[in-house]
Amino acid sequence: MRAKENTPGWRIGVIGGSGLYDFAGLEDAQEIAVSSPFGEPSAPVTIGRIGHVHFVFLPRHGKGHRIAPEAINARANIDVLKRCGVTDVLAISAIGSLREDLAPGSFVAVDQFIDRTHGRADSFFGEGLVAHVSMADPVCSRLSGFAAKAAEVAGAVVHRGGCYLAMQGPQFSTRAESRMYRQWGADVIGMTAMPEARLAREAELPYALLGMVTDYDSWREGEHVEVADVMRVMAGNTALARNTLLQLAELLPAERTSSPIDCSLDGAIMTSPAQRNPLLVAKLGAVAGRVLE
Repeated sequence: MRAKENTPGWRIGVIGGSGLYDFAGLEDAQEIAVSSPFGEPSAPVTIGRIGHVHFVFLPRHGKGHRIAPEAINARANIDVLKRCGVTDVLAISAIGSLREDLAPGSFVAVDQFIDRTHGRADSFFGEGLVAHVSMADPVCSRLSGFAAKAAEVAGAVVHRGGCYLAMQGPQFSTRAESRMYRQWGADVIGMTAMPEARLAREAELPYALLGMVTDYDSWREGEHVEVADVMRVMAGNTALARNTLLQLAELLPAERTSSPIDCSLDGAIMTSPAQRNPLLVAKLGAVAGRVLE
């Protein structure tokens, strides 16, 4: 199987979370509806550029936050970004803190996940085309480093590294759950990063997640999460997030060198060519066409 050729430039897919439903500041911005064989994505994408960096923006919850966490079609979202020629994916998410030092208003560049979601379509592959990609290191350290630096330049307090507990939702945690997650070693909590990160890896897209802390979840005595509190903190964080994206365009080098994640599917497909489901092979044209030709 041949490796993906080096890409001369960056094309960053940005998945905007709660409070981040548009991408102000894009030059030559166009909104385009892109279809996917995996169903409807959350919204049309907005494509544009900042300087030498091209961006493709997709609001995870749709415009106006109309899609609940468990109903997000993450497969369609990642597939659409791949069809738009994205080279890397930066997710921006609202998160709760499970540690005292990760205070509301700060940002966390997540580097690990614990997945507690269920019933969500968590793979592009399946019967008739089986594949196993490595998720040992689920985040692209290069993109995560650039994103963390960009947030710092934008004026955010940034913590580099943290384990994200992906809960099912849409309800917030009980106190017992919140305290248990702390014992497990989770640092932050959210409802949307899984299966998004898994699917990005299957699509050979380097993925990073910049979490914006809005609350302390429910582990502190006498405190609990309220939507009003989350939205109040988000109002300030959203401006920082937008400025972070502007700074990211300044920080990225003019040329993008290849990443090992660009070839995540090399050796991952188990099903022999003669036994592959042709309908699934066709659906995977954007995600895995490189290794299925």
